Amino acid sequence: MMAYAPRIDPFLNRTAWIALALFALIALVIVPSLFVFVPEESPFHVSAYTVTLVGKIMCYCIVAVAMNLIWGYAGILSLGHGVFFALGGYAFGMYLMRQIGGEGQYQSELPDFMVFLDWKEYPWQWAGTDHFVWALALVVLVPGVLAFVFGFFAFRSRIKGVYFSIITQAMTFAFMLLFFRNETGFGGNNGFTDFKRILGFPITEPPMRATLFALSAAALIGAVLLSRYLIRSKTGRILTAIRDSESRLMFSGYNPLGYKLFVWTLSAVMCGIAGALYVPQVGIINPSEMSPANSIEIAVWVAVGGRGTIIGPILGAFSVNAAKSFFTQSFPEYWLFFLGLLFILVTLLMPKGIVGLAQQVMAMLKKGGVREQRG
Repeated sequence: MMAYAPRIDPFLNRTAWIALALFALIALVIVPSLFVFVPEESPFHVSAYTVTLVGKIMCYCIVAVAMNLIWGYAGILSLGHGVFFALGGYAFGMYLMRQIGGEGQYQSELPDFMVFLDWKEYPWQWAGTDHFVWALALVVLVPGVLAFVFGFFAFRSRIKGVYFSIITQAMTFAFMLLFFRNETGFGGNNGFTDFKRILGFPITEPPMRATLFALSAAALIGAVLLSRYLIRSKTGRILTAIRDSESRLMFSGYNPLGYKLFVWTLSAVMCGIAGALYVPQVGIINPSEMSPANSIEIAVWVAVGGRGTIIGPILGAFSVNAAKSFFTQSFPEYWLFFLGLLFILVTLLMPKGIVGLAQQVMAMLKKGGVREQRG
């Protein structure tokens, strides 16, 4: 008598592996090569604007994947993920500001805003930020520790649903107001800008821009693979159970606190890494990145693409930000109206997002093909 062996789904099917390999080839090899080695007058040259825009959007896609882990699979809607993204950017931004050296407007070893405020030395939070490795550690530790502490008290108190969303939005608003103050030592309203180099290499030169673009693509691929691995694991199944019925899960003997805290902290760290990649490509970081509207927009990306799916958040982030780039250039006064209309239409007409709509269309086409064969 043969023993029953459960069917094991592949980590990624063949089509997904091909698509991932194709994306890696384009983003890691082809686009950087066309940008760096092909002359600007050639029709095959990829412009610096395109590299910067797509690199920025890939950072947004990482944030969308992180948001999908906590909302799409654990069912916890956060309206404060913008603060983790910004903190990662500020952590790496301090290193970038230290690399300016004496090339600032005031030709001082201190950043220009500190000289303007008549500061004589770096504040305590800047200690060690001239070291690249410590800056990378801060990118992970600052959002990670904040998320762990905040999540521990929130989840232990069993705050959930709309109440959790409200307090996360209050958190990001509080941090935005804090970073607007000059005495905090983070540049106040202007934030950090005028970056010069990374590890001694000029930040505006094509090789460095291409490197940052490729690193953003590699981080996005890593985020997708990590997300896929996590949701296929036992932890992923428990997170899904938390989303569907947390009380039933607790009745089964599981304590959801540790699982929620883990995915919440992991999601924050992913946002911090995305923020660190975003800042040198865009060239600025200021408290506006922590605005509640930015965190709401992150949720819109996931909803538009299709939460609870692997590719959905990426499609949502790409489509919304591509539309944002077009509207802010052509019709800047109508962008927010378009974003609100988009969210309403997706909620009413496409509750499962772009991925859900595509699945419905494919199912209808498949059903029509079966009927034709029977006929």
